[in-house]
Amino acid sequence: MIAGIDPFHAIAISREAHRLEAEGRSILHMEFGQPSTGAPAAAIAAAHAILDTDPMGYWESPALKARIARLYQDRHGVGVDPEQVILTCGASPGLVLALSCLFAPGARVATARPGYVAYRNVLKALYLEVEEVDCGPAERYRISAAALARLDPAPDGLILASPANPTGTIIPPRELAAIAKVCAERGIRIVSDEIYHGLSYGEPAHSMLEYAPDAVIVNSFSKYFSMAGWRLGWTVVPPERVEAARARMGNLFLTPPSLAQHAGLVAMDETAELEGHVATYRRNRELLLEALPALGLRDIAPPDGAFYIYADVGHLTNDSLSFCRKLLRETGVAAAPGIDFDPADGHRHIRFSFAVSTDRVEDAISRMIPWFAAQGRP
Repeated sequence: MIAGIDPFHAIAISREAHRLEAEGRSILHMEFGQPSTGAPAAAIAAAHAILDTDPMGYWESPALKARIARLYQDRHGVGVDPEQVILTCGASPGLVLALSCLFAPGARVATARPGYVAYRNVLKALYLEVEEVDCGPAERYRISAAALARLDPAPDGLILASPANPTGTIIPPRELAAIAKVCAERGIRIVSDEIYHGLSYGEPAHSMLEYAPDAVIVNSFSKYFSMAGWRLGWTVVPPERVEAARARMGNLFLTPPSLAQHAGLVAMDETAELEGHVATYRRNRELLLEALPALGLRDIAPPDGAFYIYADVGHLTNDSLSFCRKLLRETGVAAAPGIDFDPADGHRHIRFSFAVSTDRVEDAISRMIPWFAAQGRP
């Protein structure tokens, strides 16, 4: 039997947005969580030099693996052997690698709902059972140790994200430690998606490795490092899973692009430029939070990190996909429908990405204020 997975509806919204753009419409792309900035200038310069001098090929950069390992020591105080770092073609293959290393078909893996659409669908594609844990406003959209302790029977695994997509919520360190404790006691293996690390607007996010040394970490250069199109990411696996992870990476994906690895190594030390991007996201977040009441959007998830606003539009629609299509057609603002992230309650939510330039956020707000006001009229 072939596994059935759901479509990624934001991709359909994006296709329509690009079609309208090709027709000459002014479109503001807030449907995807991808920075509108490019890779750091020094990384691009390094890539040009490599193109001129290196024929490249299948390759895994020892220097990049060592630099990523040092990141965990510097940022989290955690020692990681560079051999535990498996370079991947972005976080999406990293998630496939992590799940296939840890779980056999039929295993049950818990995820927060709402949560990233690919968690649910990759689990299904790998013939793993999905156990979605409802995490709404009462839970501040965060999975908790108490919720995991109540699951009966205990799941085999947990996919955790902090900051989370689509909500931007961050799990505080004390709760991460409690989650790690429950998982250790109940035999639940942890996959921690840390792709939005570096993007926080208060307290920084903590790595699950600080509390669960046997967790598998998934990360990427797509978000903080502004290199989505370079398709470069990594997983950190415990020593006993290294060979299994290497076998899967080699057979399923070979290696990440050589050019991206050269550029990624340089990007990791371009802190000033990258923190400038974070300052832009912080300003964009402030503008949207100030504007939300004028849009009539008062029930939102707390955007502690990442670059998303996840808003309840249930007073205006019970069909978030049609609502996003109408918003796009009538204002040129592309947003993601909540049904991607929550099959139960997402019909009443939408997600905006503010990983764009500030002038585009201001333009989007000016277009949406009268439009949202009109939606409430008979």
